[in-house]
Amino acid sequence: MIQLMAKWNNWLGKRMFFVVLSALLIGFNLNLPKSPGITLLGMGLFSYMTFVTALGTSFKEFLKVMHKPWIPVWMLFLIHAAVPVIAWMVGWIFYPHGHLIRLGFLIGACIPVAVTSIIWTSLTEGSIPLSLVVVTLDTLVVPVVLPVFFFITVGQVLTIDYGDLILRLLLMVTIPSLAGMLINDGTRGRWNGFAQSVGGLTAKVALFLVILLNAGMVASEIHWNGALIKLLLVVLLLVICGYLTGFAGSFVVKDRQSGIISAMIYNVGMRNTGFGALLVISYFPSAVALPVILAMLYQQPVAAIIAHLYQRRPAKIPASG
Repeated sequence: MIQLMAKWNNWLGKRMFFVVLSALLIGFNLNLPKSPGITLLGMGLFSYMTFVTALGTSFKEFLKVMHKPWIPVWMLFLIHAAVPVIAWMVGWIFYPHGHLIRLGFLIGACIPVAVTSIIWTSLTEGSIPLSLVVVTLDTLVVPVVLPVFFFITVGQVLTIDYGDLILRLLLMVTIPSLAGMLINDGTRGRWNGFAQSVGGLTAKVALFLVILLNAGMVASEIHWNGALIKLLLVVLLLVICGYLTGFAGSFVVKDRQSGIISAMIYNVGMRNTGFGALLVISYFPSAVALPVILAMLYQQPVAAIIAHLYQRRPAKIPASG
């Protein structure tokens, strides 16, 4: 039974685009109300996903990659400085009078790295330890970075309970990550089988439900017209810019190997839009959440296109890690 679940998990992992797309399509047709119960359910599902992902990570791998700390630090700079600046510039170019839309772009650029970036790094034979370290470090710094970001950008416009925000980040990202790594080390990796079979499969179901709930709560904001088409195109541009920033940033790395390039492309380019949607729905108007929700449409298919191009490149650089 475990082997069967592992096969289903692997099969579904290669079809995440369809998981995301089907969840969005169903959610957009549900028109769910914004309620504390739905938000709490989404937080619980997200915490479970983070925990399962962390079960495959150990502090030993973390420390090994940290022997060259400047690479993860450089990636975090690209993630939380370069990409947000690009989002801010794009927002001012296309929406000079759309404050809420611009805010949505900024938040979408500053939310945590997507845990699925590890999956795509693996599929392109990238440096999985590096990807794991960046995701782990990001989950640890996000409770500090995001509240500071919100205070700087929207502190004069919206009143936010920063204590509650930090608590949500700790419960959804940091604590589950630390718990997963501690269990991994404490059991010497015996839970890896669970993470790659039952846990992995149920975590993908949880991801489906999180996206569905988030899409359902912003469904009332979806109006198919010229404005939405413009927003879809701009969001696509931002998603592509994120991946390109990771690729461009790899040229700074002295030991620029294939595995490092792949990890940088996906870690810098992919954002945890499920978490971001939960966050913006809790604290901001629906118009702010819309760009974050729409980014879900593009992240997985663009990631798949990059993987296809990456694997077919004529001259491969030796793989790393």
